[in-house]
Amino acid sequence: METVSENKAFGGLQGVYRHKSTSTNCDMTFGLFLPEEAKDGPVPILWYLSGLTCTHENAMTKAGAQAWCAEQGIAIVFPDTSPRGEGVADDEAYDLGQGAGFYVNATQEPWAAHYQMWDYIAEELPALLAENFAIDLDRQAITGHSMGGHGALTLAMNLPGRFKSVSAFAPICNPTGADWGRKQLAAYLGDDETAWAKHDASLLMREKGFDGPILVDTGTTDQFIDLLRPEALAAAVAEKRQEATLRLQPGYDHSYFFVSSFMEDHVTFHAEALYRD
Repeated sequence: METVSENKAFGGLQGVYRHKSTSTNCDMTFGLFLPEEAKDGPVPILWYLSGLTCTHENAMTKAGAQAWCAEQGIAIVFPDTSPRGEGVADDEAYDLGQGAGFYVNATQEPWAAHYQMWDYIAEELPALLAENFAIDLDRQAITGHSMGGHGALTLAMNLPGRFKSVSAFAPICNPTGADWGRKQLAAYLGDDETAWAKHDASLLMREKGFDGPILVDTGTTDQFIDLLRPEALAAAVAEKRQEATLRLQPGYDHSYFFVSSFMEDHVTFHAEALYRD
């Protein structure tokens, strides 16, 4: 693993690291903030999954999460959103290919060789973090924005017991029913829609739910709200009678101005779950 950069921040350390991934068969870069408490032993970790077109850097520099994580003594990791580099399949559209991994394991060509983002986030990167940093994998929480909110919700519901809590900022809630989803799931997973179901938070909510608290914020003036379909997740939560707080925030859009405005709420929400036991 290569250290790209390390900077002191809020009493802790904001690092950027690069490594050869066996899941995605290419070099992957991630950001990791460790609070000061990590000097004394393993700390809880919050995963932040980013959205379309993002790298590890967007949330790391724009979301304002480090200050709140430092206050709570929590690490936060910022993975990339897809495999990258020469020889990695891509597409001219912004919402497919590099920067648009959708947190799935692709089975279709030309994507299957590298686009194994589910395995990367669920298995490879956690093991790497635990091996190299003072991270307590028994205390994990997960959040994300847009495509990353979709990833956070689907990982949390598909991996029972892994995460103490899950939250999302403007998540893609029902990708099997929207253009942000159907296009990508068909490309990566093929035309058999039964293979898509495990990557749809609204369908998963009806089938599985989540054994813990959920917090979701979406702006009422989000320019992509018709693609996000927050109403589908709200209906599924009601049907499941799931413990969840779903909020529509008046006047907010899809930007990192929105994300940073509610980051304190989300970190505090996760801290309460991570330190509950």
